[in-house]
Amino acid sequence: MKGTFKAIILLVIVLSGCSTSGNAESESVKVGIRNSEERTWTYIKDQAEDQGVDIELVELDATVDPNQILSEGDIDLNAFQHIAYLDLFNESNETDIVPIATTIIAPLGLYSDTITDIEQLSDGDKVALPNDSSNWGRALVLLKDAGLIELVDDFDGNGGEDRVKSNPMNLEFVPVDSASAPRVMQDLDAAIINNGVALEAGLMLDDAVIHEDETAKPYINVIAALEENKDHPAFQTIIDIYQSEETAQFIDETYAGNFLPTFITLDELSTYKETY
Repeated sequence: MKGTFKAIILLVIVLSGCSTSGNAESESVKVGIRNSEERTWTYIKDQAEDQGVDIELVELDATVDPNQILSEGDIDLNAFQHIAYLDLFNESNETDIVPIATTIIAPLGLYSDTITDIEQLSDGDKVALPNDSSNWGRALVLLKDAGLIELVDDFDGNGGEDRVKSNPMNLEFVPVDSASAPRVMQDLDAAIINNGVALEAGLMLDDAVIHEDETAKPYINVIAALEENKDHPAFQTIIDIYQSEETAQFIDETYAGNFLPTFITLDELSTYKETY
């Protein structure tokens, strides 16, 4: 492991050359994750071991971009991002990271310490939203769908101050780092918070004033790999386990509806821009 990133190795089982079932040799795969999905991936790891695949989970904190770590070859897969974010990363960094499977949608929500209904927002209220381009755009879509704003005609899913065409309530948008949104919310009227960040802060989806549902195709999360490695047989084993009914049930029960298992084909996923 290189010293260029801060990571906690949760589980390390190196069994290369050892038999796990019959004469089959085990495969070792490093998967970079965020803390919010650790329970799911521990479950996947346990199931994969029975099929000759040893998963090493590398938990990456908010200061580290799992795509950068993947592009440097320090991990084999990552699972933390939606497809719109991945495409923007590739475009910005000239990388070739590809989705190999869909996993969940972690609905973005608007949370508040002072209101419980979207109708309670007042003229000029301050709303925090994620400051990275893809999630900024995602937050704007949430507000648009709630009837609070209109977006420019050529909206491409990415955010920015110039993406808002009409803001009748004169809401003041405060871009903040995603990880700090729950803390910033205490000083503002509301905050749009990524699901994983909300979960780590003790906020459940039911606490959100409004939130996305599983139809928000651009924001379906994926397992990602380098293009050159995407067809590795061990990866398919992991995909099959993740996209099983048993795993979907585990996610539903473990996260109490905060994460929504969403298994669609990559062909269907590739049309996500049409939803803008």
